[in-house]
Amino acid sequence: MTAQSGPRVPTRKEGNKSSPPMKGATKIWNGAIVVMESGLAIPGKVGTGLTTLGIATATVDNIGGDGAAAVTVERGTFKFFNYGSDAVTAAEIGKNCYVFDDQTVAKTDGSSARSVAGKVIDVDSDGVWVALG
Repeated sequence: MTAQSGPRVPTRKEGNKSSPPMKGATKIWNGAIVVMESGLAIPGKVGTGLTTLGIATATVDNIGGDGAAAVTVERGTFKFFNYGSDAVTAAEIGKNCYVFDDQTVAKTDGSSARSVAGKVIDVDSDGVWVALG
């Protein structure tokens, strides 16, 4: 491609959503934490090397093979359950928290077993506000 020689209007996509391909035989529930594992979207879980994308904006049941369906994921700040035996506290505001499952976050990486969920924004009595993606 040659350098631009005049004005143009580039195609735009909002930066807070994406639609990654899903792992085969996987269901991701609306509102679930979505992570990438080996290039495919799956529900949040304990695991290393996972990349947190955001939350699913609808329930998608990929009954086909890898990549047969895609899930729309939204980045932003959302409230999740706080993992009781490794609870996030106000002292973690501004720090990373870690994925425990598709709706729960934990304070630590569980001896390097958990992947980063996102930054803790606030902690309430009933959950943790986390900036995902």
